[in-house]
Amino acid sequence: MSTKAEDTEKNILNTARKHFLKDGFSGASLRNIVKDAGLTTGAFYKYYPTKEALFDALTDPYIEHIYQIYDRVVEDFEKLSAKEQTSNMSDTSGNGMDQMIDYIYEHYDNFRLLLKCGDSGKFETFIHNMVDREMRSSLEYVKKMKEDGIEIPIVGESLMHMIYTGFFSSIFQIIEHDIDKETAKRNVHKLREFNTGGWERLWNVKF
Repeated sequence: MSTKAEDTEKNILNTARKHFLKDGFSGASLRNIVKDAGLTTGAFYKYYPTKEALFDALTDPYIEHIYQIYDRVVEDFEKLSAKEQTSNMSDTSGNGMDQMIDYIYEHYDNFRLLLKCGDSGKFETFIHNMVDREMRSSLEYVKKMKEDGIEIPIVGESLMHMIYTGFFSSIFQIIEHDIDKETAKRNVHKLREFNTGGWERLWNVKF
């Protein structure tokens, strides 16, 4: 892609981001975005065939990077023994959350779009996918503990789903209320401690 084409695409994305943040997904007009970007409709369609594709370009790569951060942390964590996982649970979780928050604040407006444009369905899907990842990780932890001869109380998957949905949804209050990064990190750290304490009670373990 030529430099001119890259500049045009950047202009389209910057213009679209402003319109989506102002008017939401349904309210944003593709015609107005194209006009504001100073392009003809034909020129625009060389880059993005639909409003959905344009919105995807502003959100999907950033969502995917959060998944990658989570998956890398879990991959390393699952290499540990059951006892090592228990003793490292808090630090591992904290490290992963710090990486995610750093990335979110580096691309703040792209994540604001998820909340502002809830009618796109992307925020709901994102939370659902994070919850699924956390549930799989938790079930693997329980399995590993049992294989190591450590019995812990069973927590039903429906309850697990409720807890993790609340946890990940709560994290994004840092964007909903436009909290500065350092306060956000402190709040999420406390939220994680609160959540960890609950799991210690449910699983009768000490992290």
